[in-house]
Amino acid sequence: MKNIKILLSLLLIPSFVEASELNAANTAWVLTSTALVLFMTLPGLSLFYAGLVRSKNVLSVLMQCFAITCLVSILWLAGVYSFIFAEGGNLQAIIGGASKLFISNVTINSLTGDIPEVVFFMFQMTFAIITPALIIGGFAERMKFSAMLWFTALWLILVYMPICHWIWGGGWLAELGVKDFAGGIVIHVNAGVAALVTALVLGNRKGFPTTSMQPHNMPMVVTGAGMLWVGWFGFNGGSSLTSDGAAGMAILVTHIAAAAGALTWMTIEWLRFGKPSVLGIVTGMVAGLGTITPASGYVGPAGALAIGIIAGIACFYATQYIKRTLKIDDSLDVFPVHGVGGIIGSILTGVFAAESLGGLGLGEVSMSSQVGVQILAVVVTIIWSALFSYGILKLLDKVIGIRVTGDEEVEGLDIVLHEETGYHNL
Repeated sequence: MKNIKILLSLLLIPSFVEASELNAANTAWVLTSTALVLFMTLPGLSLFYAGLVRSKNVLSVLMQCFAITCLVSILWLAGVYSFIFAEGGNLQAIIGGASKLFISNVTINSLTGDIPEVVFFMFQMTFAIITPALIIGGFAERMKFSAMLWFTALWLILVYMPICHWIWGGGWLAELGVKDFAGGIVIHVNAGVAALVTALVLGNRKGFPTTSMQPHNMPMVVTGAGMLWVGWFGFNGGSSLTSDGAAGMAILVTHIAAAAGALTWMTIEWLRFGKPSVLGIVTGMVAGLGTITPASGYVGPAGALAIGIIAGIACFYATQYIKRTLKIDDSLDVFPVHGVGGIIGSILTGVFAAESLGGLGLGEVSMSSQVGVQILAVVVTIIWSALFSYGILKLLDKVIGIRVTGDEEVEGLDIVLHEETGYHNL
């Protein structure tokens, strides 16, 4: 019975897990992980993205990350959490129920597994926060602030909420046995596709691709990247909901994949362009992290090393193809890094989870069957995210407009939208 509880907690389907008493060690670790995951958005992703844009837009990106954190937190409380994780009755396969709106019926003594449900509520909230924040990279430097807020709210409800329920809330994909330990599909594929759609609907930034749009502050980028790396230990390690070897292994494979992705990207740049770049090594790290995320609770160190190397290669060439060949202005490379990484990692989970390849095992399911389920979940997520992201953007464009004017874009969003500047000439 104990092993069944642990397995279900690893799959993050809390509705089916019961515990008679609170585990203080597990609670302490998930509390710590919650802080680490929020640290990934504020300040990690905020600084990473802000350093990548031009100086005239630095505050706009910081403001977007901060505002998304606040908005998603309130919507999560109001009902998004409930419709993902509360029992949905006859509609359980599709959506959760309304019994936990504003976390009603949840007390400080309510448990999810053997941790307080309020702790699980907060932990999952931080995942919901970083997902739409990732999409900022697709529309950076050209989207209206009001449109960004409306898009975030509608996207969270219409895209993130159902997909998260299907995979982590006991929905139909969970019933099929999909493996997504910490969000390769729910977060990275989902956000990556939405970012690509947003970039296509908004159109390229003025001057792209002929005008140089280099990061304005690389020390800020590296600082943010370092925070993402450290915060990711809570992202993946906390998803076991336990303070034990499972969490330790998740952190270990996360670190190995990040290092492998960073070195691989750096090496490709070195061989192709003659010099390794700081931007390249940190982007490779993020690619490794995003790609290992769905597999982090199922694979061993050897699998993580392979996944990290594959991530560095695939995401590098995907970035080159999107920017240079297709000339799509996914400003901060969300789709080629997070989207492509999430797709690859989610599919490879069904491969490297096999015991014969050093993983924790696929149970009674064959590798081909598991890979098939993984592919199905990825395809469904791509279609759902693309269709609804496109629909939301088109609706908002008709109602309030989604893009600033050309003159406003040239002036910079910091002044135009917020009447502030990140830097003052002395």
